[in-house]
Formats: sequence, structure tokens, C-alpha cells
Amino acid sequence: MKNAIVISISMLCLFATAQNIPAKSTTIALASNETQLVQETLKGMLYRVQDQVEQLASAFEEEQYDWKPAEGIRSVRESILHVAAANYFLATKLGYTPPADTDFMTMEVNIKGKENVLAALKKSNEFILSKITEEKAENFGSEVDFGFAKFNRLAGLLIILEHAGEHKGQLIAYARSNNVTPPWSQQ
Repeated sequence: MKNAIVISISMLCLFATAQNIPAKSTTIALASNETQLVQETLKGMLYRVQDQVEQLASAFEEEQYDWKPAEGIRSVRESILHVAAANYFLATKLGYTPPADTDFMTMEVNIKGKENVLAALKKSNEFILSKITEEKAENFGSEVDFGFAKFNRLAGLLIILEHAGEHKGQLIAYARSNNVTPPWSQQ
């Protein structure tokens, strides 16, 4: 029953997103344990994708971080930092303030060196994961303006997951183009 509720809510949000229909504020009545199920499911899925992005970021050699498939396209380093910056950007749209020492608007330009990039990615991943558990089920249906579209809060959390997955795929293509094998495929 709990899984059916979670799946139903997720499908409703995705349908609203696919139809580009603004999600109006609605009441979603979930019991505390069901709220926790939604939070833990989202955190688990996001953690899995984040972990794979971190593994890919670690698998590249430092000199490969400036590689890009063509002019005008993000490099490996810029793509990794884009994921990190987006975690903060999307969190701000949900009302969360990034750490005071984080300027996500300039990350792609200002952060250099593999270790610094990995540290920034890890920090942003931990930040966004911590915010998921602050989300309350009764607010899942509340509208949020993300600047590019309006969605409900639950759809916003799913956007964070989708965005990380999108760039994991990009980094897999970058890796394969540079003879880097995704570490989890070697296990």
C-alpha cells in the first residue's frame, strides 16, 4: 500500500511535469512513516546516482579534466561542477540557503584541480541529501517557481535526481571517449 502511494504520487508529479501543467498547491496526506518512505526512497536513489558521478569524477586523470568533446561544450571539470552548482541552485528554489562559503554561481569557472572539484562535488551532494529529509509530505504539493518552470515540491526533488542522472550519462560518454571505464562496471 505504501509503495502504491509513493508510486502514485511520483507518477502524478511526472505527468504534471510532462504536460507542462503548473502543479497547484494540493494537500498530500501521508502518514509520518510514509513521508519517511518517500524521503528515504529519494535519498537512496539520489545517493546511488551521486556515488556513480563521484566514482566517474575520480576515475578521470587530472589532465583529462579539461577535455571537452567540442568547443562551446562543457569540459569534464565544468560538467562535474555543473552538477555541484545545480544541487545548490535547485535547493535555493526550494528555500534552502547554501553554506556561506559556497558561491555556486561561479563554481564552474573558479574551482580548479581534481581534488578541489571532487571536494566541491561531495560537499554539494551531502548538502542536497540533507535537505531531502527536511521536506514535509504536507508540502509536497506546494508550488515552487524554479525560474524555468513551476512545479510542486515533490517534482522539484525528482528534478534534482533527474539532473544528476542526466549528467552521469554525459560523464559516462566523456569517460568512454577518453578510455576511462566507469568503475562500477568493472566490479
